[in-house]
Amino acid sequence: MELNSMEKTSQERGRNNKAFQSEEQDQINIDVASEIAHDTDEAQKMTDQQEKSLLEKKMEEVQGYLAEHRDQIRLFLCLVLAAGFVTIVIAACVLNFHRAFNLLVLSLVTVFFLAWDWMMERYGNWAWEELYPIRDRLSQNWFWIRWIIYVSVLVAVVCWLALDTAQRGTRQLVSFFGLLLFIFLIALFSKHPFKWSWQTLLCGIGLQFVFGLLTLRTTFGLGALEWLGKQTEIFMSFTNGASQFIFGDSYNDHSFVFKVMPILVFLSSVISTLYYIGFMQWLVCKLGFMMRVVMGTSPTESVAAAGNIFLGQTETPLLISPYMSVLTLSEIHAVMTGGFASISGSILGAFISIGIDPTHLLTASLMSAPASLAIAKTFWPETETPTATNAYDVKINKGENKNVLDALSQGACDAIGVVASIIVNLISFLALFAFLDAILSWLGGMFDCPQLSFALICSYVFMPLSFMMGVSWEDSFIVAELLGIKTFLNEFVAYQKLSELIMRRKAGGPEYVNEVKQYISVHSETIATYALCGFSNFASLGMTIGGLSAMHPERRSDFSSCGLRSLIAGSVSCLMTACIAGMLYIPDLQCPQFLSTHFSSTNVTSSTQLLTCCTMLYNSVTVHEPLNVSIGEGFSQSSLWGCCTHTPLHFNCSLVL
Repeated sequence: MELNSMEKTSQERGRNNKAFQSEEQDQINIDVASEIAHDTDEAQKMTDQQEKSLLEKKMEEVQGYLAEHRDQIRLFLCLVLAAGFVTIVIAACVLNFHRAFNLLVLSLVTVFFLAWDWMMERYGNWAWEELYPIRDRLSQNWFWIRWIIYVSVLVAVVCWLALDTAQRGTRQLVSFFGLLLFIFLIALFSKHPFKWSWQTLLCGIGLQFVFGLLTLRTTFGLGALEWLGKQTEIFMSFTNGASQFIFGDSYNDHSFVFKVMPILVFLSSVISTLYYIGFMQWLVCKLGFMMRVVMGTSPTESVAAAGNIFLGQTETPLLISPYMSVLTLSEIHAVMTGGFASISGSILGAFISIGIDPTHLLTASLMSAPASLAIAKTFWPETETPTATNAYDVKINKGENKNVLDALSQGACDAIGVVASIIVNLISFLALFAFLDAILSWLGGMFDCPQLSFALICSYVFMPLSFMMGVSWEDSFIVAELLGIKTFLNEFVAYQKLSELIMRRKAGGPEYVNEVKQYISVHSETIATYALCGFSNFASLGMTIGGLSAMHPERRSDFSSCGLRSLIAGSVSCLMTACIAGMLYIPDLQCPQFLSTHFSSTNVTSSTQLLTCCTMLYNSVTVHEPLNVSIGEGFSQSSLWGCCTHTPLHFNCSLVL
């Protein structure tokens, strides 16, 4: 029994050993298999990593090559684009030179400025140092040179004015004395009398006069500005399709909201895009640099004055926002004055769309920039030391837009507030205007004067200013009314009424109805266009102080202290621009046609245009002997007889009748 149990025990042990060895072998096989799989995965990972590192190395090499030769690649692309553009211009000129002339001029101007900027960046400092002997000699004798230039220019202007007055009448002389009167009043009530800069005042007025002379008296300048005005009208007409799509075919039935306001949105987007690509900064800095050199003003106020040609009174301070906290009071006054003396590009487009002549609006915007600086620095002279005295200290940022589409969208969104502000302000001011007229008419009725109105009061209060700008006596009350509406209400309301006067004149209706003048002459319309071209009204004063205070609350008291003076200075700047326009502008009256039509009617009334055309006719008459005369410039014998009948005091009519 014992032997059997021992055998069974040994057999069980053998079986157990075999099972254990089998399990151990299986575990070894599993471990080996897992190690093989792990080694395979590691090998695969190493292979993938090697392949990935090769791609990354190739990409890094390409990126490094591009970064190393970035300038050469950019130059190559620019040359390719330039070559393509030159090819297009040449092909256009070959096909039709007259049609491609405008493209050629724009291309040459662009090339000139690009070459100028490249040369100034590369050789500007070297040229400045090389010119030191000449600069030193000029600085030693600058006092006498400056006064010789001033006196020479003044004598030239007086001689030219005398000859022009002898040829065209005394109206230009009235505008000239009006200009002197406004300058005298600004100097008389200056914040710091006798501390103003003669260079800033005289050079500012000189620049204003030169801009006006080039654009209003030269054939090239007037033609260029008329072309620019037509292109502006065409450019703004592109909004008609969008307005029709959004508001339907009847959008013209409410043209102000559905046709004029979309132009603001469109132009705001365009200006925002030009600002993003850097063109606006380039143009503003160039104009500001010119005014700084000629007028001797600080870089910040010069850049702000140039910016006001294109931007509004709340957008322009953003150009110099980093420097607003350190500006002197005189510089703040100059910045605010520039905003009141001009209009923004988008608002200018709205005025053009309601019938105001684009040529005169563009000229007024350009002329007001130096005028605002000259008047501002005379009305509040500089008595402190400006912080930014180097032109290169002033840098204009590109803004926060990420790309062109973002700039377009942001510009359109920015216009929402402008459009809403214009609409609600017009509703408010027109309603207030009607309410004031009703109250004044009620009060006037108690004294047998029911025609008393706000417009009537303004026509008498502002009439002296209107007349001194060169407006004829019979038109001065109407233009004075427009000035009062612009100052106390809004420039939009004033321009709307001016456009109504223009449409009445073009319609050819009677000049007087129940002894009330229905429209004004072309010359008076032109002067009014320049005088109204600015944001100088009390509503804009509140907007400007509020906007500047929101950007720099620590200087709120300074903005408020400069507010009223800057509003007055901005208004006077507009009036001075109108005076220069009155001196320089020669209206195209088409007098032969006017006289022929006027004398053919049964009711012939005396008017400024009739007197002007008859004077032109008299100047064209050559008397060979009594009753033997020749008439030039397209006038007829019947027109001469009519003028002698109605205006005989201006010509010896016995020689022809």
